[in-house]
Amino acid sequence: MKTSARNHFSGKVLSVRHGAVNDEIEVMLEDSGTRITAVITGASVKNLGLEVGKDVIALIKASWVILLTDMSGVKFSARNQLAGTVLSVENGAVNSEVRVRLEGGEALAAIITKESAKDLGLKAGDKVTALIKASHVILGVKA
Repeated sequence: MKTSARNHFSGKVLSVRHGAVNDEIEVMLEDSGTRITAVITGASVKNLGLEVGKDVIALIKASWVILLTDMSGVKFSARNQLAGTVLSVENGAVNSEVRVRLEGGEALAAIITKESAKDLGLKAGDKVTALIKASHVILGVKA
């Protein structure tokens, strides 16, 4: 599968919670135990045939990832709060690509402004937390 999303993870559906319009899908990524929550429409759940145990692909655009270096004393509404370590920082003219190794072993790409990367002082080896809204996780299944 080819996509423009920098982050794509294989996993299995752990749970499906139905809502009035949107459903919450919890996915466990392959071989790592990392869990990602997605919120998608009930119609999409039905169209994709999502149920517990179903194999899925989770797509997350790198520009949808927010990086934090310090979460102490602050709570966030983002359902996905993934701890990791910076692998690399590549600075461009405007944006920086930050590669993060999640605690489960997956690599995650984040695109943040060059100024933010500078303000955070990001460098390889730094501990970070990636915030990803559940509504920014796109789920797919093999046809």
